[in-house]
Amino acid sequence: MAYVPGVALLAALAVGCSAGSGGGASDADSKPGNPAVTTAPPGKYRTLPAPCRAVPDSTLKDLLPGIAQLSRQQQEKALRGAATITYDTDRKVGCSWKSTAPDSSRNLTIDFERVVSYDPAVSDEDRARALYVKKENAAELPGTGGGSPEKGKGATASAGGEEKEKETPKPGDDQGSADPSASSSAASSPSASASATASGDPGPSGSGDEDLRPRVLDGLGDAAFLDDLLTRAGSTAQHRTVSVVFRTSNVLVTVRYGEQPTLVTKVPDSKELQEKARSLARKLAEVISG
Repeated sequence: MAYVPGVALLAALAVGCSAGSGGGASDADSKPGNPAVTTAPPGKYRTLPAPCRAVPDSTLKDLLPGIAQLSRQQQEKALRGAATITYDTDRKVGCSWKSTAPDSSRNLTIDFERVVSYDPAVSDEDRARALYVKKENAAELPGTGGGSPEKGKGATASAGGEEKEKETPKPGDDQGSADPSASSSAASSPSASASATASGDPGPSGSGDEDLRPRVLDGLGDAAFLDDLLTRAGSTAQHRTVSVVFRTSNVLVTVRYGEQPTLVTKVPDSKELQEKARSLARKLAEVISG
């Protein structure tokens, strides 16, 4: 009987502790904002294609005509390409190819980047959109004014950045004029001005109705643009590089296709390089979407 009060006291203490702990949990759950915390959805794509196998051999032979002149063993090596060195193949991969023919040398590089946002309030796709806009602004496309918002499918671009795939009436006498001085003055961006030589301006190299200057592209991924850069170092031959960059959901893709003729007086054809780079970009978009 002497131990009964002690047992009762322990029981009372246990009840008191349980009540106290329950109240604390309730207080913690009721803090403002806890139930409203949400995490942005993950990106649509969780993996990337194998870059050196993303381009069919037939396409590579068309883009790099010098490969056809190699021996079978040399062709196999050239078609394998060289993988870009990367430390995280789940996030960024790439591959490059090159070939040399008697009249010119050509090079091709493709890069895939899967964007991941580490901010729970920002989705992977939103982060990819921001990175794409940064790339487009850095290209300083004519007519976009710099700092322009991302232009997706169906977007209305200005005269300098509009893609023209069909033969339509010229958008204006100042844009469609065949006057070389008008075409030269229209190429106002650094990339366009670098191309503005008498025979190297991307504008006049195509038909009179076709704008070949750097511009925003429609119908490729969620947003896309094309840049065209003509460079020359000293007395060496001129080298033209056409870049197509596009975004599809949380993946950014870059295609760089270049040519350097053997003759220093020859200027690489802007129209041909642009058409082939855009065609490859469309194929890569299909590879990503599966």
